[in-house]
Amino acid sequence: MSITIPDEILMATRMTETEMKQEIAVMLFQKEKLTLAQASRLAGMNSITFQHLLASRQIPVHYDVEDLEQDIQNLRKMGRL
Repeated sequence: MSITIPDEILMATRMTETEMKQEIAVMLFQKEKLTLAQASRLAGMNSITFQHLLASRQIPVHYDVEDLEQDIQNLRKMGRL
């Protein structure tokens, strides 16, 4: 699915398309609607850079046992564990 943001909205917010994607990703991550990996992809950043963005805004990275287990499963699927 694609979402089109009209140019006048970007102009009203004085944001670039990239900045808007980052803002949406941060908001959805903060509301726990997206995982760190999902939000990073939406923002167009690798997860480390996205974590730096979160840290600059004093937004904690929520990472629980379920996230760890999911990461382990993903690493196994990729043959890295």
